[in-house]
Parts: sequence; structure tokens; C-alpha cells
Amino acid sequence: MIHLDDAFGVHPKIVQFRLDRAAVLSSNIANVDTPNYKAMDLKFDAVLSGIGNSKDWYIDTSAQYRIPVQRTRDGNTVELENEQARFAKNVMDYHQSLAFLQSKINGIKTAIKGQ
Repeated sequence: MIHLDDAFGVHPKIVQFRLDRAAVLSSNIANVDTPNYKAMDLKFDAVLSGIGNSKDWYIDTSAQYRIPVQRTRDGNTVELENEQARFAKNVMDYHQSLAFLQSKINGIKTAIKGQ
């Protein structure tokens, strides 16, 4: 018998990571004018390093502060254009991750139907 966790593989975890990262990046964009706000991000490396022989791995979603290319006088480290670019790429990666997950689901449905 195949467990769904084995059948779906890492894809649900990656989709969740993309959702969590979108929330962090959105927060950065929303706080572009907040004095002393420090831009944060989640690292995909946490997903990759979590994939090993263990089936019970998790994604470390603790946000890490990012060092800006150019500092501002008010201490805010959000660089709006960079944040928007990161957000757009994350959206594309999210859709790609959903497509992979959907293909896994379709494969399982086909196997269940016996086609």
C-alpha cells in the first residue's frame, strides 16, 4: 500500500514554503515606508537540506533578515523593486510547484481508476 506522503513526495512542502514566503515578501512590501523595518526572507535551502532519508522533515520557516544593497536614512532595509521582483518570481515558482503537485495527483487518480 502506498502512503499519500510517499506518493506526493516533497511537492506539498514546497507549495507550503512558497505560500509562507509570499506572506513574508508581502509584509516587506507593505512596510516599505516603516522606519527601522528590516526586510526578511525565507530560504529555499531549508527545504533542500530537509530532504534526506528522514520522512519527518520540516521546513524551517523562521524569517531571516536581509542585508540591503543600499541603506536608507530611516533604517528601513526594504528595497521595493527587489522585493517586487522576488515576489513575482515566488509567484511563478508557486504555480510551477502546483503544476508538479497536480501531475502527481493526476497520476494517482489514473492508477486508482486502473487506466
